[in-house]
Amino acid sequence: MKIKHIILAIFTLSLTFSHAQEKDTIANQTVNVIKPYTPTISDAFKIKDNPKLSDSNAVKKKEIKYNIFSIPVASTFTPAKGKAATVERAKAVKLYDNYASLGIGSYTTILGEVYLNHELSRDENIGGYFSHHSSQGGIDDVVLDDNFSKTKLNAYYKKSDRDYTWQVDGGFNLQTYNWYGVPLEYYEANDLDGMDAGQTYNDLYFGGKIDFEDAIVKDASLRFRRFGDNHDSAENRLVAKSSVDVPVQGELINAEVSIDYLGGSFDRDLENISEINYGNVSLGLAPSYQMHQEDLTLDLGVKFVYFNDTEYSDSKFFIYPNIEASYRLVDEILIAYGGLKGDLIQNSYYDFANENPFVSPSLFITPTDQQYKTFVGVKGKLTNSIGYNLKANYTSEKNKAMYTSNPASNDPLTEYQFGNSFNVAYDDVTTFSVAGELNVDFNRNFTLGVKGEFFTYSTDNQSEAWNMPDLTASLFMDYQISEKWFAGSSIFFVGERKDQSMYVDELNELNNTVTTVSLDSYFDINAHVGYKINDQLSVFAKANNIASQNYERWLNFPVQGLQVLAGATYQFDF
Repeated sequence: MKIKHIILAIFTLSLTFSHAQEKDTIANQTVNVIKPYTPTISDAFKIKDNPKLSDSNAVKKKEIKYNIFSIPVASTFTPAKGKAATVERAKAVKLYDNYASLGIGSYTTILGEVYLNHELSRDENIGGYFSHHSSQGGIDDVVLDDNFSKTKLNAYYKKSDRDYTWQVDGGFNLQTYNWYGVPLEYYEANDLDGMDAGQTYNDLYFGGKIDFEDAIVKDASLRFRRFGDNHDSAENRLVAKSSVDVPVQGELINAEVSIDYLGGSFDRDLENISEINYGNVSLGLAPSYQMHQEDLTLDLGVKFVYFNDTEYSDSKFFIYPNIEASYRLVDEILIAYGGLKGDLIQNSYYDFANENPFVSPSLFITPTDQQYKTFVGVKGKLTNSIGYNLKANYTSEKNKAMYTSNPASNDPLTEYQFGNSFNVAYDDVTTFSVAGELNVDFNRNFTLGVKGEFFTYSTDNQSEAWNMPDLTASLFMDYQISEKWFAGSSIFFVGERKDQSMYVDELNELNNTVTTVSLDSYFDINAHVGYKINDQLSVFAKANNIASQNYERWLNFPVQGLQVLAGATYQFDF
């Protein structure tokens, strides 16, 4: 039995070996090794993390099915419907087209304003403005009356059409002042008894303006003004301006055209010898081209002025530069700018009297030739709420007008010959100044502005730049404390100025004196506060010259001390 099993095993092995020999296809081969194999990195290969198997016997993943056996549960919960969240809106502020304001204060001061605007139709508006500011005076150590009043009245009509908008307006101004700045060291009190040193200015004007849409002529304006006083002085001025865009080879050249006529007379000169007449007309043409290139903006222009003195039959022709450029160095943070400009500045009795109401009605009127004014600066925003501007200027002017005190006389013939009025002196002046400005707008409720400028002057004939300050500065602040309360403040600083104190002895010239006087610098601090009772009615209180400095704005003309005023403002619609 054992021999039988052995024979069966040998037979099985022989069949297996024979079958293997039939499937073996490798033949006998001879391999010749030329050189030993040296493996390199390039011969290596990375084994895949997930190798692809081509084995047909690879085990396939079995698909897994998940079955959830849910069991219903009784519930009484009912979800509420979705509701969008709401944002509380601020109550819309009602804006009114008209207002009236009235205030009464110390020095018997009355301040009143009325502004009216009415919409006749969708394209038509009519309105007007009235204001009055007066004071009965009461400045310490002033012998003559120092009261004043300023009354203004204006009315306008405006209409808008499809292609243009035009407006006409007219008005009348009346101002009264007194030449109260008498140098008491030259006169006795009885020399001034009963003297009326009053001056009244009257101003009548009318004009119009038209603006065009998509036209070669952009706008045009016309203004006529009749200005005079109660000393038989009279002045007429007519100014016409227009701006046009002229296409040249696909580019636009902007040109401004102007005509300025001035004519007037004074009843007498300061020595009461003869009448003063003056008059001139100037024609101006100022073409300019603006170029934009990435961060650079460049305005290239020139101004031509033809001037004719109608009183002396003298004509002149002026050419002025009109160039300005700006470059964005760092977006809105840092912008550099500069320019070179010039102009013929038309001086007038109206302008002089509004800047210094104590001028005498015996002025010599002539224009100022501003040969050039060059400036460079940087401006931008430090943050979204803080902006700044730094600037340096250098100006050269011929016949620059400056105020200087008229001499006091021991034989005055008029009420403004007591050293209590001002004349205009002309000289060739160069001015260098450095200015800075900072504006802060934290939010809609608080704004702050600070600016200042330092000046140096050089004159040719005059010993000083009369009544020109060496430093000016100002600060403005407005604060909406709450929905009902609001407040604000302003501070002005004016630096030292120079003037001349002169005395003329009509009997002996050896007694004539001329002294240069320095006027002290001064601060003027003002503040106001108000309360809004309702949408239409509010009350306010103001305090001016809080430091109570009786400083001299002009030589021998001290101002009122602390002034307090209270009043109310009412807004309404028709």
